[in-house]
Amino acid sequence: MIASALAVAVIAGGAAYLWMKDKDTTNHNKRQELLAVESAEQIQKQYDVIVAGTDPEGIAAAVSAARNGLSVLLVDGKDREILGGLMTVGGLNTLDLNYSPKQSSIPGSGHNFLNKGIFQEWYDQVEGTSFDVNTAANVFYKMVKAEENIDLLMGTRSMEPLASESADGIWKVSGMRIVTGDGQELEVAAQAVIDATQDGDIAAAAGATYTLGREDIGNGDAQMAVTLVFALKGMTQSIWDSFGKHPDTGIDAMSAWGFPSAKNYESSNPERVKLRGLNIGRQNDDTILINAMHIFGINPLDPASIKEALEIGNAEAPRIVEYLKTTFTEFKDLELAYTFDELYVRESRHIQGEYRLTMADLLANRDHWDAIAYGSYDVDIQAASHLDTGYVLYSPKQYGVPFRTLVPKTVDHLLVVGRAASFDSLPHGSARVIPLGMATGEAAGAAAKLAKDHAVTFRYMSGSKELIGELRGVLASQGMDLKMESFETPYYMNHKAYRGLTAAVSMLLTSGNHDNKAFDLDGKSNMQRIVYSLYRVKQQHSDFFHGDPAAAIAGVENAAGQPLSVEQTVKTIANAMDNATAAAVTLEDFVANGWFAQETLDSIADSASITNGEFFMLIRDLVEYYAGVVYE
Repeated sequence: MIASALAVAVIAGGAAYLWMKDKDTTNHNKRQELLAVESAEQIQKQYDVIVAGTDPEGIAAAVSAARNGLSVLLVDGKDREILGGLMTVGGLNTLDLNYSPKQSSIPGSGHNFLNKGIFQEWYDQVEGTSFDVNTAANVFYKMVKAEENIDLLMGTRSMEPLASESADGIWKVSGMRIVTGDGQELEVAAQAVIDATQDGDIAAAAGATYTLGREDIGNGDAQMAVTLVFALKGMTQSIWDSFGKHPDTGIDAMSAWGFPSAKNYESSNPERVKLRGLNIGRQNDDTILINAMHIFGINPLDPASIKEALEIGNAEAPRIVEYLKTTFTEFKDLELAYTFDELYVRESRHIQGEYRLTMADLLANRDHWDAIAYGSYDVDIQAASHLDTGYVLYSPKQYGVPFRTLVPKTVDHLLVVGRAASFDSLPHGSARVIPLGMATGEAAGAAAKLAKDHAVTFRYMSGSKELIGELRGVLASQGMDLKMESFETPYYMNHKAYRGLTAAVSMLLTSGNHDNKAFDLDGKSNMQRIVYSLYRVKQQHSDFFHGDPAAAIAGVENAAGQPLSVEQTVKTIANAMDNATAAAVTLEDFVANGWFAQETLDSIADSASITNGEFFMLIRDLVEYYAGVVYE
């Protein structure tokens, strides 16, 4: 251990960071003037690939396709003036990063990211884990302009796919219909379209099926909060250094994280807005950007709802700043500078692809034969309502993202990249981060070249080990690192209750936090916990559970302090099934009907007081054998 350096792990807003106390905290960078972004003088009638969306994922896709020799039209569909989308127009200037399991914990050892490739190329040209939005926008534009094969079209009013349904029920995309800023309507043909919009807009319009928010776990109304990033002015080096002296807060030259007690802010609209711990990104002038405001009850697919969120956020921002100034002495000399034009939307559509990334994949740190990117970021589930606190569900080491997750089930000649790809809503909490999204974009751009050369659809490619092998080789030649690292098997995978844990995490019955120890598999369960858990099970499998599990603890004092027995487990589940028949149901009935495996019952050490892990195994049996759903 290096004696002169002290590494401190701190938590802000659901993410863990490593603060190096001896690191230089001075920002030596000068602010760049924004480059004027110019559209192509003439748009062709046909391209090899159209990339829809100028967020980082779309830029990576366009650059990758162009470097593979394809003609590319990169279209912005949000009337933006600069590239980078959420990172620049939305002000999200602090990165959630995918670190390799080989990342060193030694201070000053640098960053070892998964995937690398075009993301690494971009990252090496900005300031660090936080960046000035002008720098980011300029680097994106320079990368696009450097590729002669890319035509850029900005300032469009709308864009939609040209699609027709074939006899087999599959929609085939043949290009895009685009309305330019001056009202001109263009129909542009393409052999492939890459949907890099934040919400999977093009795929949905082309007929792709999807789930919305947490619909896949029985709660379609729940979506993570949206955020309006705001800027404060008046930052000096002495103020910045004072941030690092605040309890439970860390800094480097460009990023600060902490101030967890900011969550105590009393909102003017408590059901719609609250504050969490602060993520702070520094700019190269006297401003900082703060990602901390949660706005609830917003439909990201409804322009009127988005407008409402912006109005709510803009009204609340001055009150939040005044709170920070009067609560934390470090903020007393700072003032509100501005808010951003776009919201940070964390989730909306989850496209249904040829493969759906699951929590079982992440828990197993599973590689896939067709992995075209890797993830490792915490499963960071942000609050979905003012009653919710958000949490880290699980911290993976490394998992593969299959090419099949980019291929919509019902649409050909189209790939979906970024957070709208085919991920279940819970693993999406990890896979949604921009560096991983850029890796999927890079893979999509290279895949378009192979599909053209071999005259095959993306769907065909998604089932071909030979073509996927060729794709992985191309990506490696572009600088992507597509290898699964070796690491020690996590403790829970060797636990007798591992299969039960997989089911429990997949149904959101438990969470592990940053170190995965909060699963507490060997801790004792209790009567209250099973009731709460069965409410979630009932929500997700409502066709099989029609009763109220709370009836099983009616009259029980301090149910959370009462041990959970096998007998009480049967009683509570029977009530969740049907209150009218619950009294007549016995353990023998569960075994006879195959709802509990005898092997599971035999593994229970004390039937009068079962552990959390043993409870998870019983729930796994119930859901698999009674409801017919397998989590693995």
